[in-house]
Amino acid sequence: MERGRREEEEEEGEGGGGGDVGGGSKYSMFTWIVVLALLGVWSSVAVVYFDIVDYDSVIGKLTAYDTDGDGDFDVEDAKVLLGLKERPDVRISPDQKTVVQTKETSKALFEPANQQAAEPQGAGPTEARSPETPTEEAASVSDSGPSPVQEDEVSRSDDVESEIQAAVPLPPVVEVDFVPDDPRDSMHPYEDQADTIDTTGALVEERPPEESVEESRQHLTSSKFTQEAENLSEPPAEPEPQSETPIETERSPEETTGKQAEEKPKEKAKKKKPKLLNKFDKTIKAEIDAAEKLRKKGKFEEALRAFETLVQQHPQSPRARYGKAQTEDDLAEKLRSNDMLQRAINTYREAAELPDVTSDLVRATLKRRAERQQFLGRVRGSLATLEKLTQIFPEDISLKNELGVAHLLLGDNKGAKKVYEEVLAVAPGDGFAKVHYGFILKSENKIAESIPYLREGLESGEPGTDDGRFYFHLGDALQRVGDKSAYHWYELGHKRGHFASVWQRSLYNVDGLKAQPWWTAKETGYTDLVKTLERNWKTIRDEALAVMDQNTGSFIPEEENLREKGEWGQYTLWQQGKKVGNACQGIPKTCSLLERYPEATGCKRGQIKFSVMQPGTHVWPHTGPTNCRLRMHLGLVIPKQGCRIRCTDQTREWEEGKVLIFDDSFEHEVWQDADSYRLIFIVDVWHPELTAYQRQTLSPI
Repeated sequence: MERGRREEEEEEGEGGGGGDVGGGSKYSMFTWIVVLALLGVWSSVAVVYFDIVDYDSVIGKLTAYDTDGDGDFDVEDAKVLLGLKERPDVRISPDQKTVVQTKETSKALFEPANQQAAEPQGAGPTEARSPETPTEEAASVSDSGPSPVQEDEVSRSDDVESEIQAAVPLPPVVEVDFVPDDPRDSMHPYEDQADTIDTTGALVEERPPEESVEESRQHLTSSKFTQEAENLSEPPAEPEPQSETPIETERSPEETTGKQAEEKPKEKAKKKKPKLLNKFDKTIKAEIDAAEKLRKKGKFEEALRAFETLVQQHPQSPRARYGKAQTEDDLAEKLRSNDMLQRAINTYREAAELPDVTSDLVRATLKRRAERQQFLGRVRGSLATLEKLTQIFPEDISLKNELGVAHLLLGDNKGAKKVYEEVLAVAPGDGFAKVHYGFILKSENKIAESIPYLREGLESGEPGTDDGRFYFHLGDALQRVGDKSAYHWYELGHKRGHFASVWQRSLYNVDGLKAQPWWTAKETGYTDLVKTLERNWKTIRDEALAVMDQNTGSFIPEEENLREKGEWGQYTLWQQGKKVGNACQGIPKTCSLLERYPEATGCKRGQIKFSVMQPGTHVWPHTGPTNCRLRMHLGLVIPKQGCRIRCTDQTREWEEGKVLIFDDSFEHEVWQDADSYRLIFIVDVWHPELTAYQRQTLSPI
């Protein structure tokens, strides 16, 4: 029985074993699920706790596949990606778009606060963004952050000057020359200087000035006024060489704004295609276009070889020769080579003289030739080119206006006056002709006659009229006839960015220099010079009196047309940083004293001279040409009463043996109502904030 029981138990055990196997399959699956679940939980905890996976980056990558715009990647997105479902049209609300822009532009906005101040104002106005350009695209910034400011842009803003408007003559001859093989060229790549050659003489619109308050709030002045930079104007837009592209006249921003409604009906006329190709040129248009494409890409050497080949193969092709001239012109800018520019000038002439040249090509070629001649200082050659242009196109008023400017550049006011009289006879409302004609009348001392021409010309808002010189001379003319509206025009000139303030109206300026009308010796840093002048004032006086007594002709009458009445003579020792002839031979001790002070003798924008003013003299309110200097007045022979000088709203008197220091870029006025002459010694010094490099590179005035 016991054996049977054991066998029975074994059978039950085997049956149980079988049951365990069958049931084991059920319970083991559940067990594994539980185990895996637990492992998953602990793995997730470990991953999160130990930061094994960057969830943000994973989610960010999956978000790229979010096709339905719900913010995550799900089954619906997968269906779209697999082509089982159409992609929904997801629109971003304006608020969402603003958020996107803010994130994208935050890097660009985070820049040094003074970066704008470092940018050269010689750059042209920022072009308006095309309506087709998406806002997000325009605002996007690369992951590497904002692109750095070019080194030459920063240095140019405060190290070198631009050719800004001079009071007389109008306009100034451009003095900047190419500098071949300049070692600095490698430091400042020329390609970054889009405005290296000033061909128009047009002013560039500046940002609204940021005002800083001086000791007296009436001396508000701007840190962003007519700044001197090597490159002021961008080259004018050239007519596109291909026949499909129209020639458009470059307009100033204010003209575009003021006459926008008026110009709309004329858009079709403006977009008229220039005919640059004659019949023969059309047969080789493909070759011309290929060479032109190289030029447009900046591959000037290759483009020049291509155009030279075309000229050799087709010597009678005006368009090929014009392309060669343009490429030589471009290459001259790149290489900073006067020789290459002269080659371009010659080639422009050759292109215009070929037979069967279209009138549009003649105009474009000769206009550019005149501009480049003017740039090189070949003003007479430019005048001859413009005269030829006006003969070919006698009805073109703009060409006659340019011819008038060429006469002014030569100092031929009489010739310019005749040209502008001819223009105003056929176009009495031409603003450009009016302001220039008014300027000429004022230079002839026809003050009252000049005012309506200057005023109406400025009010016209036409291109070429928004110039600091015209505001300057209109205000000056109004002051001389006692019209208080002069300060309205000075204020307007200030708002237009031509003047630092209503008081400070100099036109050759360096940005950012401390601006105040009166200075102390300590403020200038030139205390040694001031002490030397004051300690030796009697020696200086005696030498001046000796020269004045022995040779009264040495005191040359003032010739700047600044006197209302009276007599005012000057005896100059240094001018533009150089001794004047043998002037120091009669003043040896004074000159010896001054030679120790290069801030005075080396001031290329100033003078060192004696000034004698006779009783009954009044000097009109006026301003000096530049903010780059300060002016010292040492009293030598001063009558007890009746002699005074006003600078802005502060009036002071001279004292014998004492130095007055003021900034003559601010308005000042002089009265001599004493019974005897007044003698002072004038010493101009560099503005103390100018760097050594600026003092070396600024052009003389």
